[in-house]
Amino acid sequence: MTATSQTAREALLAAAKERILITDGAFGTEIQNYKLSEADYAGALTLGHDQKGNNDILALTRPEVPEAIHRAYFAAGADIAETNTFSANRISQADYGAQGLVREINLASAQLARRVADEFTAQDGRRRFVAGAIGPTNKTLSLSPDVNDPGYREVDWDTLVDVYREQGEALVEGGADFILVETVFDTLNAKAAIMAVREVERALGHEVPIMLSMTLTDLSGRNLSGHTVEAFWHAVRHARPLTIGLNCSFGATQLRPHVKVLSEIADTLIMIYPNAGLPNELGEYDEMPATTAGLVHEWAAAGQVNILGGCCGSTPAHIAAMARAVAGLTPRAVAVPPVVTRLAGLEPFTLAA
Repeated sequence: MTATSQTAREALLAAAKERILITDGAFGTEIQNYKLSEADYAGALTLGHDQKGNNDILALTRPEVPEAIHRAYFAAGADIAETNTFSANRISQADYGAQGLVREINLASAQLARRVADEFTAQDGRRRFVAGAIGPTNKTLSLSPDVNDPGYREVDWDTLVDVYREQGEALVEGGADFILVETVFDTLNAKAAIMAVREVERALGHEVPIMLSMTLTDLSGRNLSGHTVEAFWHAVRHARPLTIGLNCSFGATQLRPHVKVLSEIADTLIMIYPNAGLPNELGEYDEMPATTAGLVHEWAAAGQVNILGGCCGSTPAHIAAMARAVAGLTPRAVAVPPVVTRLAGLEPFTLAA
């Protein structure tokens, strides 16, 4: 099988056997550096809402901004571009009156990332990948926003699946190799996203590989819906994700013990992209690239990761430093856990053999 005839899953797995791969870094904080005005965000659109801060819509109004960021990350050594679509779903875009543009935003974002990825591949023959990024929305299936009504939910299962399916369809049509369900604070939301991708697969008649990335909300290692890292893995393993991992949450220092746990139990690739440390009192990230790179180097040297990148506060300089720090290190060998029945509530549960 030639490199060009490999599926994206096969190509990524093959590359991950050879070296530790690099995904890109933050988009939001990079966009902030452009100091865009509301008029920049809105462009010629007349949506009746203030668009300042709607980073996803830049694919339509200022595409040169996300394009420049993609180019900077690929030039820094990234193998994977994540589309600038974290909030490009009907629920989140409703805050900007842009819910009717969801398909156009995702399609344009994926096409843009695909074009830049292919340009870099053509330059040196090293395949670059595009992960269609799907964020958690600002709704939760597991928790009530009303302390006086524990049974109330702002969104139901079928609606959320439909929201994710709409986004996923456009991302795949635009050229995304994978769907990255990231910053998972609610495990049930992630399950809705998994079902949505499976529905996209059935409609297309071919696999759409899934990447899953959990975010922790406290140092005990749980997400907002209360699941531990191990319980989360047990709850989503049936999806056969191409990668499982952690992003955002904290800096690399705080994620260290949880990366170790996940690396020992997951029979798939581990992808970790932490924040550039913890934010200061002004909400800014001060951790220097060399510091972040040194911390993730420890995981790589211990054989705990397959793919590394950055989340909030990370820059192309952080990604370049990470790429240098792990160059030549042996990638993690995928775990082969014993075959037993594993279940998960908020805690993992293994039936006795």
